[in-house]
Amino acid sequence: MTEPTRESRRENPSWAEWVSEDPTRSQWYVDRIRAMAARGDDLGGEARLVNALVTPGSRILDAGCGPGRVAAALSALGHDVVGVDLDPVLIAAAREDHPSLRFEVVDLARLSLDDLDVTPLDAIVCAGNVMPFMPDDARRGGLAAMRQCVRDGGRLAVGFGAGRGYTFEQFFDDADAAGWRLDARFSTWEMRSPSHDDGFVVAVFTAVAPR
Repeated sequence: MTEPTRESRRENPSWAEWVSEDPTRSQWYVDRIRAMAARGDDLGGEARLVNALVTPGSRILDAGCGPGRVAAALSALGHDVVGVDLDPVLIAAAREDHPSLRFEVVDLARLSLDDLDVTPLDAIVCAGNVMPFMPDDARRGGLAAMRQCVRDGGRLAVGFGAGRGYTFEQFFDDADAAGWRLDARFSTWEMRSPSHDDGFVVAVFTAVAPR
């Protein structure tokens, strides 16, 4: 399965810009995840880490859920999960593949509990390079919006790769300003130490008072 190419004057476009330039991008991603699932690939690494952070039956948001693979894995572990993504093609696929779960088209930069119609969450997971695919000027606001949806003491787990226009240092600064206290940093969802591979970061936070 060949990844679509793109022509852009921006080196690191947002997901919305990328899809606007290449409308096949969303369906390519859906097909990729479905092919991985059909092969029996392990798609539950993020869910296993988040499951270790929370109590049974927690209320969890899959932020930037794509076709819903992480939300589905968390639901299978017994949690009350909702998924959001700004891409309607991805949300349509998530609803088709996981009809028992709830998925909504929501821009993370404008996320609120009103969108979710739930009480404050226990945790949020944000996987799959969601953060660098947000517009440059929306990332800190997105982290702040997520913080407003989580109870005090709730958790956040984020993972994304380097070289995508959002440095790890800027991410940690933005998270701190938004009210997320860094608890642990890894280089994989299997919790390898940062020295294992500097090309990827997985960070675990606790919700505290914003600075």
